[in-house]
Amino acid sequence: MLIDEGSAGQRLDNFLLRELKGVPKTHVYRVIRAGEVRVNKGRAHADTRLELGDEVRIPPVRLPERAAARPDYVPAREFPIVYEDEHLIAVDKPAGVAVHGGSGVSFGVIEQLRQARPQAKFLELVHRLDKETSGLLLIAKKRSALTALQDQFRERETGKTYAALVIGDWAENKKVIDVALLKFTGSDGERWVRAVTSSHDPQADQAKRSISLVRVAQRLPGYSLLDVTIKTGRTHQIRVHLAHEDHPIVGDPKYGDFEANRALARGALKFERMFLHARRLKFSHPASGAELELQAPLPPECEKLLAALQKTTPSA
Repeated sequence: MLIDEGSAGQRLDNFLLRELKGVPKTHVYRVIRAGEVRVNKGRAHADTRLELGDEVRIPPVRLPERAAARPDYVPAREFPIVYEDEHLIAVDKPAGVAVHGGSGVSFGVIEQLRQARPQAKFLELVHRLDKETSGLLLIAKKRSALTALQDQFRERETGKTYAALVIGDWAENKKVIDVALLKFTGSDGERWVRAVTSSHDPQADQAKRSISLVRVAQRLPGYSLLDVTIKTGRTHQIRVHLAHEDHPIVGDPKYGDFEANRALARGALKFERMFLHARRLKFSHPASGAELELQAPLPPECEKLLAALQKTTPSA
């Protein structure tokens, strides 16, 4: 197998794990250690970086019978395109769709998009959004674009703004949330994040500084529509930051107000999702360096809720 532009620069182990879908990871590493995988006719290590034109010999491998007999079905699906060229795609991800498979989810945006575009040599997620969050999601079509964009995200050289509807009247002077966050696994086996506000916290040294900038976009009876720009990209950052300030996001099933969410879902408004939407993304194009600013309008169900709230009162 010859390495094309889509795979150049990738580690050998990651390349094999992608090419040998369904083969256990332990077996992939075993054949590498045994020298059965050859790069340009020579032995190679798991961390060997593949270059354009390299020849990779992969030994015959057998899929486990169960995996071969019942392959996971991934439906082909395209998503609303906000921007696309030969280097990247920006889609408007719907709420309720995971960005990738794993953790009990069989497939997500990236797997469905690959199925819809079998001719594409390279499609990889640049960043992630929570399953419950809608909005702008970047996908690289070349490895060079992937590394350039991920470098920007890592260095916080991007502008990511989210629309979030929260319960209560947000204070106008509360513009910066600078509260450290800590990831942990709960007794339910789920991944959680909590705010760490004291240096005396026994896990304070493990928490990571997290900064969110908040602006009130619209005030509604009993609610506030916020524009939140994140300066750090921590897991569940906006959700935990806003809940920590006693203004949970409407519809948040994890950190939100359960009773309020249920009332909205069962009431006349029938709002059954989390109101968090990645509405704006600003970054430099990975090839030209030109500044791009992409925007995704609020989904219809969110616009409908805002319109309804303008005509009602908190008790309605």
